[in-house]
Amino acid sequence: MDDLQKATAQAIVNVFETGRILGNYSAVTVLKGDSGHLTYGRSQTTLGSGNLYKLLLSYCQKSTSKVAEQLQASLPRFQQKDFTLDTDAGVKDLLKQAGTEAVMRAAQDQFFNENFFAPALRAADAAGITQPLGQAVVYDSHIQGGWGALQPQMPALNAVGGETAWIAKYVDKRKAWLQSLKAPLPGTVYRMDAFNALINAGKWNLALPLTVHGVTITAEAISGDAPGPGTQPRTLRLVSPYLRGDDVKQIQAKLNPGDTADGIYGPFTDALVKKFQQGHAPPIVEDGAGPLTRAALGL
Repeated sequence: MDDLQKATAQAIVNVFETGRILGNYSAVTVLKGDSGHLTYGRSQTTLGSGNLYKLLLSYCQKSTSKVAEQLQASLPRFQQKDFTLDTDAGVKDLLKQAGTEAVMRAAQDQFFNENFFAPALRAADAAGITQPLGQAVVYDSHIQGGWGALQPQMPALNAVGGETAWIAKYVDKRKAWLQSLKAPLPGTVYRMDAFNALINAGKWNLALPLTVHGVTITAEAISGDAPGPGTQPRTLRLVSPYLRGDDVKQIQAKLNPGDTADGIYGPFTDALVKKFQQGHAPPIVEDGAGPLTRAALGL
């Protein structure tokens, strides 16, 4: 894997987690039924796993900001996995503010690389997986979970026709596994559908551009340069599986500010969008929440 392929693999998972190519360092999410409870950051580390405490400890040790000072007081609650943090608006606001700091961004990059990406590459190497797309699949399994449970159940690479066939079978197995779990995990099978689309397109080297879950990833977008063609915010529509991400949460927060944004573009959110479009003067005519709707909402 070269540096661009590594960044592309990370971008794929960032899109899955936050809807953004570079991730959203300020993203704070609580999904009903999620055993991880409060999740935070570029690749959404969780309170329930204990990893959110580790990330915040690293940040607080490095930052001298007022936000870090205030979060420091809440570290014992994160260490104890205090699930009342799920509904603590003050703490969640501090997390969002921290995500705008360069120190927090650097802390997240280091944390996710050391605790997820590097171990995923080592696991892929041990399993004989050398293709960048296959390594991205393994990385996603480390971020969301499942590698430790599913990989031992898989046959040897040479028993199924080699690496590419093995990866395809693993993706199918992981999709079935996700569907067997409690909500909200069955709703995340779009990740496996996205990998299947890349497999079918022959994107084994992660050659750019490529499109994942409605988002086009380009070298310019990964580098943070001015967006190239196709890198504008995606149009949100009611599809199956439902689109998810921070961009959905932004729309929800504008349309229904009194409610908690869950980041899932389901029937209720679609109805809110249509109601807003029809009530706008003049009415907004577009399929889904696209550039016209975003502009009218001030996004």
